[in-house]
Amino acid sequence: MKEVELYPPIKQFFEARGYEVQGEVKHCDLVAQIPGDEQVVIVELKTSPNLSLLVQATERQAISDCVYVAIPQKKYRRSQWRGIQRVIKQLGLGLLVVSTTKLGNVVNEYFTPVPMRRIQPRKRNAVKREISDRNASYNIGGTTRTEIMTAYRQNATLIACFLDSLGEANAVQMRKLGTPENTSQILNSNHYGWFEKVRRGVYCLSKIGKQDPKRHPEVWRSAEQIVAASIELE
Repeated sequence: MKEVELYPPIKQFFEARGYEVQGEVKHCDLVAQIPGDEQVVIVELKTSPNLSLLVQATERQAISDCVYVAIPQKKYRRSQWRGIQRVIKQLGLGLLVVSTTKLGNVVNEYFTPVPMRRIQPRKRNAVKREISDRNASYNIGGTTRTEIMTAYRQNATLIACFLDSLGEANAVQMRKLGTPENTSQILNSNHYGWFEKVRRGVYCLSKIGKQDPKRHPEVWRSAEQIVAASIELE
């Protein structure tokens, strides 16, 4: 079982308990949060309980005091399996094990995390801000060499979609229609090369901007729906 194959059952496990789940948030494989709750749960996915997993998971304890590791069920010697559990538990981590059965994948929670008091507010707030700024979940946790759909890219895509519809506009106009507070910064920084300045404060799409945002059709369609609803209300 690959890391990306662990993500769907773990996501379903937390969603069934009332959590909203996002994949690949600030280098965390999976982040879950109950709406309105300050606590965030972080899960690191790995195909085996190796040192790399433990290092990553303990690093995440600077963000949350509720960090799990998730691994697939494998055949271990009894003493080896007990040792693996002991190390994970002593590090204050929780353990989730995904088993494949005839009825599908089953997630077993062996034990829950123990707060370690290592929280760094700046890192925790960056994760929470990234979650709140995303308008949907597009990433699969555990992926590698795959472009991550961040909140910044979602917002840039929405701005590009508005410009695709309006032709040209300034940040104030688009913010009134529903683009984010940092619209002006996104236009000015032009991180992806999507925007061109027509005159002071007014932008249109560049040649790249007319094509590149559409490489993620699901995100583009979502942006189109927001644009259509906003312009209709005008």
